[in-house]
Amino acid sequence: MTKYQVVGIGNAVVDVISRCDDAFLSRMGIEKGVMQLVEQDRAEYLYENMESRVHKAGGSVANSLAGLGALGLSAAFIGRVHDDGPGRDYIRDMEQAGCAVINSPAAAGDLPTSRSMIFVSPDGERSMNTYLGISTELGPEDVDDAVAGQAEILFLEGYLFDKDKGKAAFEAAAQACRAGGGKAGITLSDPFCVDRHRADFRRLVKGLDYVIGNEHEWMSLYETDDLGAALEQAAAESGLIVCTRSGEGVVIVENDEITTVPVTRVAPLDTTGAGDQFAAGFLFGLATGAPLDVAGRMGCIAAAEVIGHYGARPEADVKARFEAEGLI
Repeated sequence: MTKYQVVGIGNAVVDVISRCDDAFLSRMGIEKGVMQLVEQDRAEYLYENMESRVHKAGGSVANSLAGLGALGLSAAFIGRVHDDGPGRDYIRDMEQAGCAVINSPAAAGDLPTSRSMIFVSPDGERSMNTYLGISTELGPEDVDDAVAGQAEILFLEGYLFDKDKGKAAFEAAAQACRAGGGKAGITLSDPFCVDRHRADFRRLVKGLDYVIGNEHEWMSLYETDDLGAALEQAAAESGLIVCTRSGEGVVIVENDEITTVPVTRVAPLDTTGAGDQFAAGFLFGLATGAPLDVAGRMGCIAAAEVIGHYGARPEADVKARFEAEGLI
């Protein structure tokens, strides 16, 4: 059995990306800048109304793993796709990105491979409308304990908590990883996701080795408008927390030691994947033993690369950028 440096578990989603203006968002009833779950008929309606379409393998944690694969780490993804065209393309895209896919496409059932219609407005904001399809069927039976149990780092997707089977799969993977001596952590994913599952996330913050979220997610988790208060409470409950702040310095707290990583502002072309690639850079640093400030800087560089083009995965050699900055 191959031992992977990083294993992730999450929704396997095909991103369908289109440019639009704010008037289009209003006309379509799309809330700007957030991720909304939609049913199949709504997904088909939005798809038909997209003015242009670019298809790319996506999903939050899957995007991070693709970034880690491109950085040269051994990475593997646990997720569920249907044995249809998009599903087979998804696996091919992940493998081409340097990330193994543990689960074979599912031949049975009527649910298609998941997809997210992403509308990118002129200011770079992305508004996501996601139909989960077969991802809703991800369960503990999809988790190979030998893979999760030998992972050095396990990265879990908060969106999985929208379905009980996904939550069970998540917990099985975390248990296997930690029992094998690895570190298990989570991305909070989205403030609305946090709102839906606050009690579960609060429990997880106390039980996992690291948690990554943005300022809105952390404030949602602790039901406060004071970010400092939210992070203080989080730091009291978890060994390692990371907070990104949309162009402001990244805050990392471990054992009461606070590290602030400065951010160089970049005008975004498309913010899709910024958080995913920050996580990739940060976890690369964590996996290779870099100090936390260096790992945070790596995350910022990876995020800056991805917002400079359309799509949620790196197109440039991010590792070369780390080298140019003297980080490796």
